[in-house]
Amino acid sequence: MVRNSKKLIKDLAKKGVLKIIDQELDVNLEIPHLAYIEIKKKEPKVLLFTNPVDKKLGLKYEVPVLMNIFSSYELTEFYLGRPVKEIEEEIESLLKLKPPASFGDKIDLFKKLFSLKSVFPKRENTPISKTHKKYILDLNKLPILKTWEFDGGKFITMGQVFTQSLNGNISNVGMYRLQVFDEKTLGMHWQIHKDSTVFYNEFMEAGKDMPVAIAIGGDPVNTWIATAPLPHGINEMLLYGFVKKENAKLVKTNNGLFVPADADIVIEGFVKPNSLRVEGPFGDHTGYYTLEEEYPTMEVTNIWISNLPIYYATVVGKPPLEDKYMGWATERIFLPLLKTTAPDLIDYVMPENGVFHNLIIAKMKTKYKGHALQFMHAFWGVGQMSFVKHAIFVDEKAPELTDYQNLIPYILNHFSSKDFVISKGVLDALDHSSPESLVGGKLGIDATGETVKLDKIEEIPENELFEKIVKIAENIQNGNEKQFKIKRVKTFFNDTQNPITVCLVEKNGISLKNYLSQFDELKKHVRILVFLDFGLNFIEDTYMLVWRVVNNIDAQRDLFISGDFYVLDATNKIPNVDEVTRDWPKDVECNNQVLGTLVKKGFDITTKYSY
Repeated sequence: MVRNSKKLIKDLAKKGVLKIIDQELDVNLEIPHLAYIEIKKKEPKVLLFTNPVDKKLGLKYEVPVLMNIFSSYELTEFYLGRPVKEIEEEIESLLKLKPPASFGDKIDLFKKLFSLKSVFPKRENTPISKTHKKYILDLNKLPILKTWEFDGGKFITMGQVFTQSLNGNISNVGMYRLQVFDEKTLGMHWQIHKDSTVFYNEFMEAGKDMPVAIAIGGDPVNTWIATAPLPHGINEMLLYGFVKKENAKLVKTNNGLFVPADADIVIEGFVKPNSLRVEGPFGDHTGYYTLEEEYPTMEVTNIWISNLPIYYATVVGKPPLEDKYMGWATERIFLPLLKTTAPDLIDYVMPENGVFHNLIIAKMKTKYKGHALQFMHAFWGVGQMSFVKHAIFVDEKAPELTDYQNLIPYILNHFSSKDFVISKGVLDALDHSSPESLVGGKLGIDATGETVKLDKIEEIPENELFEKIVKIAENIQNGNEKQFKIKRVKTFFNDTQNPITVCLVEKNGISLKNYLSQFDELKKHVRILVFLDFGLNFIEDTYMLVWRVVNNIDAQRDLFISGDFYVLDATNKIPNVDEVTRDWPKDVECNNQVLGTLVKKGFDITTKYSY
């Protein structure tokens, strides 16, 4: 069943997961900060803000704002209409279709094929002017949010962006952030690897304006499919029909594109050739601001709204957030497709604190020596998997991949330095850690073998270890005018073959790279030594330490290995001091003044996760 925004609100209220906030709150920081904090709570609510305002522009909006739509695994499956496991199994079954050998097999085949009747979207002849009413041609009249203090402006964050190829044969819908430059201009954050960029290049070479339509709201499944990593050339709206078992109903915009009939808001227009403009910065799902860069701009020609529209928005930043649940659905549903490339794959996870593309852990059936190495290179060469920076492989004896309490010790007991692969490859456009954009170091770990038996390290009390590390740091910097300072040390997983020692350091403008090898004398006490910035990291918060490490390292630059002793520099790098020339972005953080205002207004801003 199609779930438009009106039915969605009723369903959420009935399930007891909707929280209505009637108090006036500002679209600039206040609304997004409150949603950001809410999604980090143990049982987060979907938030409906009925009185959004823009104090800076002196505006009160008639259109309410809905946030945290994907706030749990249960709600995500509720929107999909069935368990993700069922969808996964159906895809796997279709991929294994064989010619029928009996009459019964023919009936089963017919049932499977008949179930696909709803896959193809229905393009209604009805023009959008019959299903929606024309709205004021002014983006400022919509309650678009400024999420973070240092964002370049307001951004649409849950827009379904519809585009097509120059010849009209290929359609695409994706989710990209869209910066509001003025009342009729949007920045299109089309990263270089995205289908929309391919289409834009076609139109640019032909010297023609490119039609674009942005749908906001409607059935939440439309929002989810806009994030789906389908291969180039496959229309994402097919996925809607497959998942929901009903055809997506589309209406035609004035610029010739088709958008979901149940959309609350539709923004249409054209991207002209060479219409580039500096976009950003933007606090992104990496938990860092992405830097300013030129992207195409869209000239808005029409804005359409449904009856009593609702504006959908999301917040991205430090995990966990909504993308945890959206990414989980994608991860599960696309497992069978990944298995076609890697048939011995059993399962995989992309932890949200690994920022998805920064860390993957996969379980496989190992059949021969080097099998895991083959998998690494297969993953790094497949579609969006090619952007993965760090890949860890375990065998079928490993614990469940989501049982991190047991999985991490298992991994730490199953590798030595000979099981490391350091490579170079393509990176996500949002990655900030590599010396150059789009390309950088990758790390693969083969933990599929037997439990390793490494030389036993000599454990010493933490305070003694701290003193040793301080002494080494002082000795190797003897005579230097500026010196980095060791501030805190803590060791985790002492009972494994590869304990991890985290060391918080004040860099004081110093690059650690040339000093990493000089901590070699620690190898009889330490197996893995990780440097992180003091003041930016809580040493007890292992969830966020993982987030920081996989975000910040380039394996080719930041990892020193001596036998089975490893030193890792996961600090923020200093341009032109460390081996980076690009600016190093800031952390995404809530504005303390805004938090104070929310507290004064009676809102609870406590959560177990840092923000």
